Amino acid sequence: MQIHSSIPDLRAALRNRGRIVFVPTMGNLHAGHIALMTQARAHGDTVVASIFVNRLQFGPNEDFDKYPRTFAADCEKLAAAGVDVLFAPTEADLYPEPQAYQVEPPAIKDQLEGAFRPGHFGGVATVVLKLFNIVQPQVALFGKKDYQQLMVLRNMTRQLALPIEIVGGDTVRADDGLALSSRNGYLSAAERAEAPRLYRVLSRIRDAVRAGERDFAKLEREAAAELDGHGWKTDYVALRQQADLQVPQAANAQLVVVAASRLGATRLIDNVEI
Repeated sequence: MQIHSSIPDLRAALRNRGRIVFVPTMGNLHAGHIALMTQARAHGDTVVASIFVNRLQFGPNEDFDKYPRTFAADCEKLAAAGVDVLFAPTEADLYPEPQAYQVEPPAIKDQLEGAFRPGHFGGVATVVLKLFNIVQPQVALFGKKDYQQLMVLRNMTRQLALPIEIVGGDTVRADDGLALSSRNGYLSAAERAEAPRLYRVLSRIRDAVRAGERDFAKLEREAAAELDGHGWKTDYVALRQQADLQVPQAANAQLVVVAASRLGATRLIDNVEI
C-alpha cells in the first residue's frame, strides 16, 4: 500500500490507475470502516482511503483534541483489507491557508444533528468536496451510520453535478446490536452494557411502523422516554423521509428513524431504515 501526504504526490500516484474508488475516514478504524474498504473493491480498479481528522467539522466544545489517532494500526488494517493508496495529509497539506471558501449546505444542516452540532455539516461538506477534487474518484463510499452526513454528501454531489457515484455502506454492528463507532471506546463497562438499548428502541419503532402505526410523534416520545428512563440524555428520536430527512409528507415515503442520545459522557447516534 502506498502512503502519500502531499497532494502533488498523491495525484501523481493516481495517474492511469483506472476507475478510482474512494473511502474517506478520520482514522481510528474499526470493522465498519474495513467493511467499506472491502466493498469498495467491487466498484473499481484502485481503492484509495484517506485519514484526516478534520478540524472544520468539530465544534469548539467537541472532542477534536482527544479524538483517537491510531495511525500505525490503521495502516496495518488498510493494507490487510487490500487498499491500494492511503492519503494521509497533515493540516498544512490540506489547509495551507485558512479555508475561506466553504460549502454551505441547505437548511437540513441546522436540523437533527445540525441543531446540536452547529457548523458540523458545512465542515464535512467542505472537506469532502476538497478531497473529491484532490482524489478525483469515480465512486465514493460512506457508512449509513452517519445517515444525515450521507444524505448531505449525496445531495451535494448531485446538485453540484460531480461525476461521482455515492454508495452507502450498511451499518456494521456488534453482536448485541450496538453500531460500531470510534467513540464507543469512550464508554465505561457499564455504559457499554447499556448502549445496545438505542438500537433496540429504534428497531421497535421500525416494527411498529411496519405493523401500521402512524402516530409518529407518539413513537418518538416513547422511545426518548425509555432511553432517558435508563440514564440517557436524548437529543432527538425522529422519523423522517430517507431522501431528505424531512418530516414525512407522502404516505408511501421511504422512512428512516434517526436518533442521538448521550450515555454518560459519550454521545451515540444510530438509525434504522424502514
